[in-house]
Amino acid sequence: MEHRERIGRNLRTVRVAQRMTQEDLAGLARVDRTTISGIERGDFNASVDLLARLADGLSADISAFFAIPESDERPEPLKAGRKPGR
Repeated sequence: MEHRERIGRNLRTVRVAQRMTQEDLAGLARVDRTTISGIERGDFNASVDLLARLADGLSADISAFFAIPESDERPEPLKAGRKPGR
């Protein structure tokens, strides 16, 4: 797995675990939602500064984005405008 793919998958895993949409995180990190989407797909090469802002928005440690996933399973995306469990 490429580094960008790993970071993107881990970003999505942390975001979905917190029941946060891409738009929610984009607002907290002061970036466009399409930037979050591009990172999660592995298409966007995020700077350390941007990863730090995303980690802050998620109240997570930046190291969470670099962890080696235990499985190849991708987290289920949240449906737009919906947060599970509400």
